[in-house]
Amino acid sequence: MLETDVVVLGAGQAGLSSGYHLRSSGLDFAVLDANPAPGGAWQHRWPTLRMATVHGIFDLPGMRFTPPSPDEPAADAVPAYFAAFERELGIDVQRPVAVTAVRNARDGRLLVEAGNSTWITRALINATGTWTRPFVPYYPGQETFHGRSCTAHYRGPAEFAGKRAVVVGGGTSAVQLLVEIAEVAATTTWVTRRPPVFRDGPFTSDYGREVVAKVEARVRAGLPPEASPA
Repeated sequence: MLETDVVVLGAGQAGLSSGYHLRSSGLDFAVLDANPAPGGAWQHRWPTLRMATVHGIFDLPGMRFTPPSPDEPAADAVPAYFAAFERELGIDVQRPVAVTAVRNARDGRLLVEAGNSTWITRALINATGTWTRPFVPYYPGQETFHGRSCTAHYRGPAEFAGKRAVVVGGGTSAVQLLVEIAEVAATTTWVTRRPPVFRDGPFTSDYGREVVAKVEARVRAGLPPEASPA
């Protein structure tokens, strides 16, 4: 039985940021990550995603992210940054550790179980994200569809060469995939909930905060989020 004040699940951006602030708080903590190496979900991004087409990388606390070459794969550049952060800021991440259960202890604390190891902790920060369990909406008739359907497991356009492809979604990721798949597919169809609206002005920090605030307000009101101009 390993005893600590806080257990952090996941060593992506949220988990590492939590570890940074916990270290300065004086609390004992453990950061557990199921991945074999630093980088969080970024290490699993498709090879054709380059830094030139990434939305943007926010700095981790205490260490600036120096943008690499625009041609560098995001799956290499961002994990290298995360690894440097762990090393230079002294965030000890235990990996690969796959947590299998979190239970209530008799004294009011939590039991975090992972294989043959168990941590007993006063608090738990869940920073696992959704990469390994993406939300896949139900479409009528999908039981009889025999083609390839992918979400987080997209590995590049080559597998769609000569095929008919449908890209669902109006976000930036959908646009990125549509552009590169269209180069090799026999046909491509883009499906969105409403006609895409493209923004002419610059993408500033103020505009980004405005978009996030609008999405948060709609979700808190129980409404579906609406896409903003891309």
